Parts: sequence; C-alpha cells; structure tokens
Amino acid sequence: MKNKIYNIFKIIFFIIFLVSNAQSTDQFIFNITEVEILENGNLFKGLNKGTVKTNDGIIINANTFEYNKSLNILKAKGDVQIEDTIKQYSIFSDDITYLKNEEIISTKGNSKVIDHLNNQIINSEILIHNKFKNTFQAKGNAKIEDTIKQYSIFSDDIFYQKNIQKIFTEGPTEANIQSKYNFKSKNVVFLKDKQKLSSKYKTIIKDQNLNVYHLDKFSYLIDKEELKGDNIIIISNFGLPNNEKVYFSNAIINFKKQNSIAKDTKIQIAKNAFGNENNDPRLYGASSQKNNQKTVIKKGIFTSCKKNDDCSPWSIQASEIVHDKKEKKLSYKNALLKIYNIPVLYFPRFFHPDPTVKRQSGILQPKINSSNVLGSSVNIPYYHVLSENKDLTFSPTFFDGDLDMWQGEYRQQNKKSSLMANFGLTTNYKSSAQNEKKNITHLFSKFGVDLDLDNFIDSDLSLFIEKTNQDTFLKVFDQNLIINDVKPKDNNILHSGLTVNLNHENFSFDSGLSAYENLGKKNSDKYQYVFPYYNLNSTIYSNDIGNINFNSNGNNVLQNTNNLKTTLINNINLSSNDYIIPNFGLKNNLNLYFRNINTVAKNDSLYKEDPQSELFNISEINTSIPHIKKNDFTTELLTPKLSFRFNPTDMKNHTKTLRKIDTNNIFQVDRLGLGDSFESGKSLTIGVDYHNKNSVNDNEYGIKLAKVYRDNAENLIPETSTLNEKNSHLFGGINLKKSDFINLEYNFAAKKIGIIKDHNLELELSINNFVTNFNFIEEDGIIGSQHVIENRSTFQFNKKNYVTFKTRRNKEINLTEYYDLIYEYKNDCLKAAIKFNKSYYEDRDLKPSENLFFSISLIPLTNYEQKIDQDFYSQSLFR
Repeated sequence: MKNKIYNIFKIIFFIIFLVSNAQSTDQFIFNITEVEILENGNLFKGLNKGTVKTNDGIIINANTFEYNKSLNILKAKGDVQIEDTIKQYSIFSDDITYLKNEEIISTKGNSKVIDHLNNQIINSEILIHNKFKNTFQAKGNAKIEDTIKQYSIFSDDIFYQKNIQKIFTEGPTEANIQSKYNFKSKNVVFLKDKQKLSSKYKTIIKDQNLNVYHLDKFSYLIDKEELKGDNIIIISNFGLPNNEKVYFSNAIINFKKQNSIAKDTKIQIAKNAFGNENNDPRLYGASSQKNNQKTVIKKGIFTSCKKNDDCSPWSIQASEIVHDKKEKKLSYKNALLKIYNIPVLYFPRFFHPDPTVKRQSGILQPKINSSNVLGSSVNIPYYHVLSENKDLTFSPTFFDGDLDMWQGEYRQQNKKSSLMANFGLTTNYKSSAQNEKKNITHLFSKFGVDLDLDNFIDSDLSLFIEKTNQDTFLKVFDQNLIINDVKPKDNNILHSGLTVNLNHENFSFDSGLSAYENLGKKNSDKYQYVFPYYNLNSTIYSNDIGNINFNSNGNNVLQNTNNLKTTLINNINLSSNDYIIPNFGLKNNLNLYFRNINTVAKNDSLYKEDPQSELFNISEINTSIPHIKKNDFTTELLTPKLSFRFNPTDMKNHTKTLRKIDTNNIFQVDRLGLGDSFESGKSLTIGVDYHNKNSVNDNEYGIKLAKVYRDNAENLIPETSTLNEKNSHLFGGINLKKSDFINLEYNFAAKKIGIIKDHNLELELSINNFVTNFNFIEEDGIIGSQHVIENRSTFQFNKKNYVTFKTRRNKEINLTEYYDLIYEYKNDCLKAAIKFNKSYYEDRDLKPSENLFFSISLIPLTNYEQKIDQDFYSQSLFR
C-alpha cells in the first residue's frame, strides 16, 4: 500500500516537473509512463517506451529516452522513429542524438530517412540531419533511392540538400538507373529537380545490352536518357569474343533515340570480322553523327590492317563514310585507296557490306584476274538473302574481249534437307580447236535429305549433278568459278548420280545410280553408267574368339559405248582374334575368306556373255613376334611377321591389270584390290618392322621390309605387282623424322640386291629460313615406266617476304612440265606477289606458255592479278 502511494506521488511530481520544464523551455513535451530523475533534476531518463514532441512539429517515438536539461540534448534508443509533420519526412534508427540548440539529429545503426514530399529514401549506418540547413548526411553503406523515378545511388558518404534537391557523394559511388544502366564513379552530383547525374571523375557505365562505357567525366539526364562525356570508350558485346570498341574525344549520346553527336571518332571493329585474328579493322573520323540506324563519319579512314608504328599497308580515305545498320553496309563518298600511304585509286562512290555481319545482301569482294587463255577479267559478285534459309550469289565476270561469264549459286538449308547449285552461261567462247564462238553452260548441284527412317541410326539420300558442254571448261575457267562443295573435285571427271545410305545397328546398306564422264576421252567412249549399284555389310557373329562378317555388292556397268557387264558378289569372312602363345610371345590369327561372284557381260574381255557363277576361297594364317625395348629416352619395337595364304580355287585373268605393292599394303588379304577374285596359289609373305622413337625430342625412324614367296608362278596375277613370280621383288620402306630439320619417306621395290626397280621418295628439309620439298618417282621394268622429279623450295627472308620455286620434270618423256618462281610479300591484310610461270603442258585449249604476273590482295576488299607483257597498258582495266 505504501509503495503504491509512493509511486503515485512520484508520477505526480514528474508530471509537475515536466510541465514546469516545458513552460520554461517551450521545446520538448514528454509523454512517458516511467521516468527516473537524476543529478538534482538536471538529468532524467524515460523508460518503457514513450513519445516526445517539439513545438516545431517533431514527434519522436522510442523505447528509452535520456534528456540533459543543461545541455538541451535528447537521446533515444530502440526502435526510434522521428516524424517531422511540417517538412514531412521520417527518420528511423536504433540510436539517435538530438542536439536541440544546434538543431542537429544524428543516428547510429540501421538508419533510414523517408522524404515523403520528394519521394526520397535514404539508408545508412550513420545519419546526420541539420534542421537549420535542412540537409541529411548518410555514412557507411549509404543508399538513396527514388521508387517512382526508379533510381538508386550507393556510396559510403552521401549528402542530401533537401531545400535545393541536390545530392552529392564523397568517394566511390554506384548508381542504378531504371534497371537499364549501372554507373560506377567517384564524387557524384545528382540534381533531383533536373534529374541530372554527373561526375568529374573516371566513370564506367554498363547497360542491359552488354555495352560498357568508359568516360573521364560525364553528365546524364535521366528523363531524356542523354549522356554527355569526354574521352568516351564504348565496348559492345562486352565479355564476348566479338566485342568492338568505339572512341569519342567528347560526345552527346541519347540512349532512348539511339543517336549521338561526337568529335574525334574511332571505331575498333572485332578482330576476327574478316576471319583473321591478326587483323585490327578500324574506322577513324574527325567527327560523327548517329541517327537511329545510320552513322555518318566525316573525313573518315578505314583499314583492316594490324596496328603498327608505321603506316597501314592499305587504307581507304573518304570525305564521308556512312554506316547503315539497317541495310548493313558501309558507303564511301570521294574515296581514295592508298597502299603504304601512296594514292592508288579514286572512287566517287563506293560501298561494301558491314564486315561484322555474317549474312547480308550486297556486293561481295570483287576480283581482278589475268589468264594466258582468257586474258584479263573482273568479277563482281552480288550476294542476296532470299529468306532465313535461302540465299543466292550472282557472280558475273567480264573479260577484256567480248567473252562474258554469268554465274549463279543458290543455297537452301532446311531442317532435314539442303540444296546447293552452281549454274552458269559463258558467252562467245572461242576454243583454239574451233573456228566459231560457242556458248558454254554448266550445272554443278547437290541435294541431300535426311530420310529419318524408323529403326535406322542414319538414313539419307543424295542427288548430285555435274555437267558442262565444254570438255576443257574446268581447266580453263578454274580461277573464275565460285569455290564450294559442289564444284567437281577432278577437272577431268564429271560425276552425277543418286545415292541412298542406311545405317542400322546390325548392318549398313548403300545403293544408287552413277554416271561418269571422262572429259579427256572422245565422245563415243567418255561415258560410264552404273545403273544401279548396291553394297551391304553386316557382322553375322562376334565373340571373344573371332568374327563372321558378310558383304554383298553388285552393279550394272555400261562403258566404252557397248561394253556392258553385270556383277553380283557375296563375301563371307571368318577372322579370329589374336591368340598369343605364352612363353614364346607369338601372336597368331587365322582367317578364312569365301567369295561368290555371279557375272554376265557383253563385249567384255574378262567376263563371258553367258551367266556365270563362281566360288573363290583363300585361307590366311598370320604370325608375328613383337619385341619391345625401353629405356629412359627411347622406345624400340622390332616385329618379325609371316603370312601364309592358300587359294585352292582359280582367279580371273588380271595379268594386265595395273596394281602396285608396297610395305603399306603387302600384308592386307585383298592387297591386289581386285574385288572379283583372290590371288591364286600358295604364298608366304615374310616381313620385319623396326621403329625407334626418342621421347625427349620426338625424333624417330623406322624400317620395313617384306617379300613374297610362291611354290609356283601364277600367271593370272597382275604382273606389275611382281606377286605372280615365285620370288617377288623385295619391298622396303624407310621413314626418318629428326626434329624440325628432316622428314623422309622412302619406298622401294628391288628385284635383287642393288637392282632397285621402283623408287618413291618424299623428302622435306628445313634449314633456318629455307624449306625444300623433294619428290622423286622412278619405275622400271614390269613395274612401270614413270619417272618424275618434283621440287618445291621456299626461302623466308623475314616474316613478310618469301621466295618460292616449284618445278616438275617428267624424265620418261624428257620434258619439264612447268617452272614457277614466286616472290611474295604478305601481312595480315595485304598480299602482293610477282609470279613467273613457264608451262610446257598442253591439253586442247591449254597451250605451253611463259607468263609474268603481278597480283595483289587487299583483305577483305579485292584481289587483283595482272599479266605483265607488252600489252599491259592497253589491257589494264584501270586505264
């Protein structure tokens, strides 16, 4: 009872004290349920939550209060909330100190300010508010944001001048604007009424399109999305391989309208834009102006050459360069081509596709050529995109006479099929063998489709056509043809047909129709038709002991006008896995091969007109004894081996069939590659392989020797193989590789020791900057009569200058086929060469010639080649 009375008096006394204090100071009004008075009434503490009000509209809520009357300082702790009902802002913190005399409120821990009038939110660890100046200073992980304008600014020290709506930071600062742009800078100033962000220090800006901007200083208008800055570097596709750089000394860039005005423009295009990582393609200008999709560069210069201390190997200067992003092309006005700063060509108007675009309609790289047969020519290809999966290249070539070549190439890529066709018309061609002019047509095409058949791993169909009405067309017009996958691989053979390929987990099958045209033969004998053919392969049985494989193939062939033959061949092959005899180290296997051949023919020297069915068989036993020796540096492998073969059946007469044996095929069961029979009789093949490799320097060398013995001569075996004799030639092979100095491959066939009938030597020597390749083929006796020497040598003066010499001599007819001497200068963007060619080759329209050519390639602009002779000035396309 006494305690209750005491507490009541205590509360009454405190209320009286507060009222008297409020009346005396007229500053704070306390509403607190529990209080503690200390220091003779000069210090009191409010406990268990409460509210404090001021006469200027401040309301403070907190868990505890401490008021020092003499200093006029109020402290509040625990869920502190300050409301300014007049200026309409709120402050939240764990701990505040209010210096009433100075009108300064400072906070500690989890501090936050909400400016309700201006929609500003400030978060920090420490906050200092000056009521007289109406400013806020936030320190420690400070952040100020506007949720309506959608921007936020981060720094360790942010100062907010509420009266003039100005925000500035001290030290490193980051700003996020509308989730589009991220600014990283220092000492940033933000004017809220103008929505202007700026800094005089180096800044990095990133946007949502992977563009990065580096600036020495900047100002940015948020509402207009307009950036001004000095020494701007823009990196597009940042972080990706094909990024590009743009430099402006100063510029105004509008992100919203995608336009800009800039001074001293430098555009650094992706290094591999032209397929060469060593390029540094770039475009410089005195000024530039961009309007949405177009960029106009005044007094521009473009080159693709690698940067160096000297002048660029080539460049194009223009009074105006326009980059049309929509049309994806670069256009030049009053363009001047310079080579090593020397003016070469002037173009009033000139354009080419944007090099960063992989697929776009427009003129491609033109080419200027010179031919001994055709004369000078210029080719101007035009590429046109028809749709997402279709395009066409139209490639006209104009020669210095009345000869013209109109060529096109169509490409279409579907989900499960593709089509590519090269077609053309060449007008007014006059062959040296004809007295009148002729129009030449050609068509090279390939169509492929994935059949997507059920139960097959792969199933596809291909249709291909190779056709021209001029036999020498591929040789004469080789350099004028568009290079692609449908161009014939052999200038003497055209191949058209249809193929079907099926690949099952248990077998593989292919079939089709083929037509071959040998352009070197007369019309009556140039065609060969295969209607149809098929090939089936399957593994019938397989286990740890061995395998049983089945193959069946057949065809119907019409050739040499009236030679018709039909064959159907079935093969069953039984082969054992290698069996090693313990303790002896012998590796053995046994193989049995059965071949059934069914034939019928007309006007054929090998097959009869009546249907025939024959069965052939050959057995093979292979034995080898591998020996290996290793030490710290070298590994040696010596392998003696034997192969015994027995054919109890006969074989077709292939005496005059050309076949060549060497150490690479002599141990193969079908080493003669006959297809319709096995080699007859009994034979023993003896050989030895030796190989030595150094693991330190990768030097290695090896020797192979092999010889075939028979009990009887077999006259039906091709005599050029020498396997028809009781003792064949000795076949040998030597290979030697010594660092980067020498690489040797030598194969030979010797009738006796010291009497070599077949030489095949390939040698490459590298001595400092000199590299020579030497090929030598000599055949003698029944093996053949070929005798050829060929050499290619290159001397590299430095990284840019080369001399190459090539020659080939046919000693069988005692004739040098050609001499080529080439001096070449090349770097990453320019290639220039002087070529001397003397050819003794003659083939209808192609005659022996002696020419001197000058060629130059400006990558990626054009190729130019000009024959140098007395008619040069009259023939030059530039006159």
